[in-house]
Amino acid sequence: MGCVGFTCSRNSLCALNILHVMVSMLMIGMAAWGKWFGLVSSFQVVGGIIGVGVFLFLVALAGLVGAMKHHQVLLFFYMIILFLVFVVQFSVSSACLTINKEQQSQLLEVGWNNSKFTQLDVEKSLNCCGFYHMALNETCTAACFPHATCDTCAVRIQEHVGEVLRFVGGTGLFFSFTEILAVWLTYRYRNQKDPRANPSAFL
Repeated sequence: MGCVGFTCSRNSLCALNILHVMVSMLMIGMAAWGKWFGLVSSFQVVGGIIGVGVFLFLVALAGLVGAMKHHQVLLFFYMIILFLVFVVQFSVSSACLTINKEQQSQLLEVGWNNSKFTQLDVEKSLNCCGFYHMALNETCTAACFPHATCDTCAVRIQEHVGEVLRFVGGTGLFFSFTEILAVWLTYRYRNQKDPRANPSAFL
């Protein structure tokens, strides 16, 4: 039989929110780890990842508390916020999977030009200098720079960007479907009667 009862709906919703809590803590931990060990020097990147992780943690926590207490108001706002997150995440994930090579290059160049810290991180981690051209009179953190044997970073990034976008898009799509499942479960769970409650009470 399918999951149709009050207890089954509550347990399924709690399990999904525990999964989202774990993902949010993983995001926060990975960002902090990357900053601590010097893998990422940009505060904007680290702050953005931590901010998304904290937001997801708070939303999942609200859903978990709402599911445990069958709190109608908390579940309603949780459902609305999670649906908006689903729309944004589904759109971004679909874009990651459908973007072509020319659009990839344009977006990479915009991101490269917008942040000096990002440039330094990429040059250090991929052992490359410059985006399309390497200038010997500029500062570069790559180990190959003193020997003038570096490839441009555009070449190195484009070797991996397709795989990264497919991974990010696929992962985002997977979690977007868990979010729409949580929205559906919340909608159904809000309208189910708690068998332990007063039979004459409203839901």
